[in-house]
Amino acid sequence: MRLGVLDIGSNTVHLLLVDAHPGARPVPYASHKRRLSLVQFLDDDGNIDDAGQHELVEFVLEAWEFAAKHKADDLLAFCTSAIREATNGAAVLARVKHETTVTLRELTGSEEASMTFFAVRRWYGWGAGPILNLDIGGGSFEMALGQDELPELATSVPLGASRLTRDWLPEDPPSAKSIKELRRYIRSTLKPAVRKFEKLGRPNLVAGTSKTFRSLARIAGAAPSAAGPYVKRELLALDLGLWAQRISAMEVGDRLHLPGVSEARAPQVLAGALVAEAALEMFEFDSLVTCPWALREGLILRRLDQLVFEGPVDPAPHVAEQPPARLQSPEKAS
Repeated sequence: MRLGVLDIGSNTVHLLLVDAHPGARPVPYASHKRRLSLVQFLDDDGNIDDAGQHELVEFVLEAWEFAAKHKADDLLAFCTSAIREATNGAAVLARVKHETTVTLRELTGSEEASMTFFAVRRWYGWGAGPILNLDIGGGSFEMALGQDELPELATSVPLGASRLTRDWLPEDPPSAKSIKELRRYIRSTLKPAVRKFEKLGRPNLVAGTSKTFRSLARIAGAAPSAAGPYVKRELLALDLGLWAQRISAMEVGDRLHLPGVSEARAPQVLAGALVAEAALEMFEFDSLVTCPWALREGLILRRLDQLVFEGPVDPAPHVAEQPPARLQSPEKAS
């Protein structure tokens, strides 16, 4: 079957189509994504403004058209911290449903951490033993630990790289004072969360998921994506600390020359490095490995598991041949 996963994240909105069936690994077929930082559309009251909502609705319609064009059999649509933590998040979801007929499922922080952990467990297998997984998103930072397919503890804190950059690092390059204050905030926010994990014991493996960890590993010398997904990519805490210090002195334009750093990620790579550095230090690990599977793969694999018991889905139950007519832009509508 061809399965689509529509991921409304804090940095990008992404539709991934995969060909898969129960018991097989999902094989990417096609993808459609757009840079859309919903965090940047928040007003002073924490609401996603009308321009941000319009951009979101437009992309959901694009994604529906793309899925229908490529004969997707099923579509999983979800959103994470950007909408979850917005003051008007419920109203935004209702508008998307009304104007596109697509229902976005709002994942809680613990669900997001759990499903990402599930993908990591499937990638490394039972032989990896207890795993601690860390995931830095645009709006939040997820942590999960366990020895089974689902974690014993999964939690989320508001330490996403885009959010921290917006709130704490307005200068280019950032001032020493703002970096010092951000370091203090990261540690004070992480401290109570890390304490909850102490009673679970030490994991055998620490994994890092998300584009932020992959970029940081690449900066520190890990193999490029062209080397394939099966190459081990390790990020050492020592290297991370050195690069965090170097990046802190760089302007955003200079960061674009670093390996693995895109234009979209350049502004927030420092905030991501500071979160990763603090997490490894507070969990008392000197390295982690990056995992190519994350939240989207976790949701795909979970859906395939359900099909084992529920049977095959009806043809295209969620993907209509023709999506609703496109709406006018806010300017034209007025």
